[in-house]
Amino acid sequence: MAIGVSLPGLALTATPKAEVQVFKSRSCSCCAVWAGHLREAGFTVAVLDVRNASVERRRLGMPDRFGSCHTALADGYVIEGHVPAAEIERLLATRPKALGLSVPGMPVSAPGMAVPGRSQPYQVLLIDLAGQASTFASYPG
Repeated sequence: MAIGVSLPGLALTATPKAEVQVFKSRSCSCCAVWAGHLREAGFTVAVLDVRNASVERRRLGMPDRFGSCHTALADGYVIEGHVPAAEIERLLATRPKALGLSVPGMPVSAPGMAVPGRSQPYQVLLIDLAGQASTFASYPG
């Protein structure tokens, strides 16, 4: 049984979220919008412009078939593409034995890709250590 203590004048602060390193092409604007989405969710984001983001994807072990326009690293997990911040939070809270998450391609409904008047269903995939995918979350678009 947990016991709570209230002390006047003592403010409790939330645990800071993990820093996310985003590897993206200098010319990619949707990647910058996605980084903003993460910042709005409370993540600290370091954007690193690279010549070719697929080189970083391969270096971090994410199979090309799950590729998108940017690759990120969050507390040891590879995040590929326009993964919603809520799913990264859930990944970091549950800490499954996995390589990371991917939203392959660039679905128009995903964070950073929103197109007014258009929607597209998509899945967030959990990529295991053997490079196999399972559905982590589904978005109707």
